[in-house]
Amino acid sequence: MKLSTRTRYGVRLMLDLAINRDRGQIFLKNIAREEDISEKYLSLIIIPLKRAGLVNSTRGARGGYSLARDPAKITLEEIVAALEGGTCLVDCVKNSSSCPRSGRCASRDLWTIVSRSISHALGSLTLEDLAKMSREKGDGAKDAPALRGSAAGTRKERQKE
Repeated sequence: MKLSTRTRYGVRLMLDLAINRDRGQIFLKNIAREEDISEKYLSLIIIPLKRAGLVNSTRGARGGYSLARDPAKITLEEIVAALEGGTCLVDCVKNSSSCPRSGRCASRDLWTIVSRSISHALGSLTLEDLAKMSREKGDGAKDAPALRGSAAGTRKERQKE
C-alpha cells in the first residue's frame, strides 16, 4: 500500500499551518518554498482540505490560509479522508455489495481488519501530535520568531549554515 503524493504533501501542508498557526494567515507560496513543493500543486491540494472544513482562507493583502480548528482537534484520519476519500484499502470493505463474494470471502475480513487498524492509528494522532514530533526531530526550526523570507531564510538555507 502506498499513499498518494497528494496525501503526503497535504499532511506536510497541514503540519506547516499547525506549526505556524500563531503567525496568522500563511501564503501558499511560503509553504511551497518551505516544504519544497510546487505552489501550483499545493493550490490543488488545498481545495479538498477547505471543502472538508480543515482549512480557512482569506483573500487580500493580509490573506492566506490557516487551520479551521485547533491542531489538537484535527486528526490525521480527517486529513487522509479529505485527500484520499477514506482509509479503506479495498472497495468491498466500504461497500459489501460491490462484490458478490463479500459474504464468504476471508480476504475481505483481512482487509476489514487492516483498514480499521489504519483508521484507528490515524484517528488517534492529531496535527498537534505531529507538530510535537516535528519539533522533537528539530524540524521545528521554522518555529523561530523570524518570519519566512526574512534574513533567517528558508529551512533549506538554515540547514546549510
